[in-house]
Amino acid sequence: MKPRFVPDSRSWAALAVAVLSVATATACTTTDSADSPARSSTVPNTSPESSATSSPSPSPHDDAEAAAVAAYEGMWAAFVAAGTTAHWQDPALATHATGQALSTLTRGLYADAYNGLVTRGEPILDPTVSSAEPAGDPTTVIVTDCGDGSNWLKYTAEGQLADDEPGGRRRINAIVERQPNHDWMVTDFGVHEVGTC
Repeated sequence: MKPRFVPDSRSWAALAVAVLSVATATACTTTDSADSPARSSTVPNTSPESSATSSPSPSPHDDAEAAAVAAYEGMWAAFVAAGTTAHWQDPALATHATGQALSTLTRGLYADAYNGLVTRGEPILDPTVSSAEPAGDPTTVIVTDCGDGSNWLKYTAEGQLADDEPGGRRRINAIVERQPNHDWMVTDFGVHEVGTC
């Protein structure tokens, strides 16, 4: 007998029900805009920022942080693309996510497919790095985001809006780890309630 999945109008809202906050990133930290550049972007923009000024080569720490943020943004880009058809077996999902993170994404899309739902629009991301360990050459980076899914909505396959509850900004904490092949992948993430950032 198949389990019954309850639809939700917001992709993050559905994922928030399925996951707990990331245990190693429980503190709700904020990054002062003077300490780091704003990175507000929509999901498909996964290219790293370039600098016009000449500067020393990035350190392993800087490289790790940039790679972790790119993996985080890439994960959401793949999820948004797969969500347009609720393609829960889309191989692109495994490009930037593994472990619990990949399981959470595929379960969310499977629930949508089961209920005949698709997503339209895209979230707005604003990821920053909360921590990177070990300090000299990080293998684990915690990415903190204040994502806005207000215009990332669930629809029926026939094109009817599934729910018109207002959305908003949510705190998202993600663990991004360097894999044995040196790729950076999101291994777990937690999505908090609307209004948590």
